[in-house]
Amino acid sequence: MSPTLSKQDMFLQRLKEDAELVQAKLQDLLSDTPHGAERTRPERLLLAMQHGVLNGGKRIRPFLMLEVARMLGTDHPGVLRAACALECVHCYSLIHDDLPAMDDDDLRRGKPTIHIAFDEATAILAGDALLTMAFDILSDEATHPNPAIRAELVLGLAQNAGVGGMAGGQSLDIESEGRNRTEDEIKQMQAMKTGALLRYACEAGAILAKSDDQTRQIMRDFGTHIGLAFQLADDLLDVTASSEQLGKTAGKDLNTNKATLVSLYGLEKTKAILEDLIEDSHKMLQPFGDHADILVAAAEFIAKRKN
Repeated sequence: MSPTLSKQDMFLQRLKEDAELVQAKLQDLLSDTPHGAERTRPERLLLAMQHGVLNGGKRIRPFLMLEVARMLGTDHPGVLRAACALECVHCYSLIHDDLPAMDDDDLRRGKPTIHIAFDEATAILAGDALLTMAFDILSDEATHPNPAIRAELVLGLAQNAGVGGMAGGQSLDIESEGRNRTEDEIKQMQAMKTGALLRYACEAGAILAKSDDQTRQIMRDFGTHIGLAFQLADDLLDVTASSEQLGKTAGKDLNTNKATLVSLYGLEKTKAILEDLIEDSHKMLQPFGDHADILVAAAEFIAKRKN
């Protein structure tokens, strides 16, 4: 990587490189070849899974796992597998979010959502299969030779994706539509709905690097901060960006009267909260010096992205 590039340019280059690595590995994992005890992979279901996963995206979550592990001295192939497992869970959540019973969206990343491109039942099954595949990937010895590390990765993903994490956050989000919520209630919901997988991405990178408890806690805290920052940036974009910019329907939060900090405080105060989160996240990374430059730039990107 050229030393003449700015930190932000280095980050963007690394983000692009990692997205390409993740895309290639996901294509491999979603091939039509049965794995292990599988009998066969039904063509229509597999095509729907591929439609929901191999459709672009910034791959922020796998990027964070890869970059944290690199910063902490680990770059073995199993990290990429674990990062892809996390992306499978994220994509499953998007597929189910878009269903008529949830957010009822016709577009995702500028393309028809799976229940539009295929049908609703296939979309549900595609999400189910991707969620299950994530744990298949993590529990495989190819991800890490140490079964204790694999067990930690599986446990962490299960807890962050489940009732006390992403799924629970989605439930709170639905319950909050049309109701007044306090700042603490909104932050709790968003820390689960969006923040849980981002927090897991950062901690899992530390787990794969066999880091000590203090380092893991720093990465957990960093992930918590950028998780909330990611959601706040999303909420701001829902108000300020167009559907073309977002690749999905804009203004959904306002139309469905969702509980967000933007609806509670307005644009300017939400922007100020977002800036404070990013400043705090930078301070957390100071112990790692220049090794954290890419993650510092990633936090800036998450807060200031345009889609």
